[in-house]
Amino acid sequence: MKAPRLAWAITGSGHYIEECLEFMLSLDNVDCYLSQAGEEVLKMYGIPISDIKDQMPVYRDRAASAPPVGLFYKGYYHTFVMAPTTSNTIAKCVLGIADSLVTNLYSQAGKCRVESIVYPCDIAPEMETTAPGNKKVMVYPRPIDLEATDKIRGFPFTQVVESVDELKTAVIRRLASLS
Repeated sequence: MKAPRLAWAITGSGHYIEECLEFMLSLDNVDCYLSQAGEEVLKMYGIPISDIKDQMPVYRDRAASAPPVGLFYKGYYHTFVMAPTTSNTIAKCVLGIADSLVTNLYSQAGKCRVESIVYPCDIAPEMETTAPGNKKVMVYPRPIDLEATDKIRGFPFTQVVESVDELKTAVIRRLASLS
């Protein structure tokens, strides 16, 4: 078997998606996983999936059973990153719902004690984000979304980050710990 890789999931959040993608594409030995909403958001931001496919394997949410999750049981991945992550995906993960490719990946990573690094889009009562067209906008997450973010912080093998800089630091630190 090849050396373990990093699995990176993109959900339907546009929260600093361009910065997350730029960082992901700068890394080696990464597989990209796209939720259906993640694919839609990439299109909204004018990011062709082919640009990602040119640099790494891309898995899309096309099967009910999410077959690639079995790779966690084979030791194929050392780390799972969800960045950026929608409040919907966070809520499902907190409730143990694994009904999509990305929520299944998070569930199986946890069951296999694989470290997850999560960048939720809802981390504060007031936040600035970038909308399509590179327009900065203010958003005001609902209390229920902030509660779910707080809950996932307590999950085993899960590190929650609150910015792209924290994401970069966490991933680089994780990769350094493995070498």
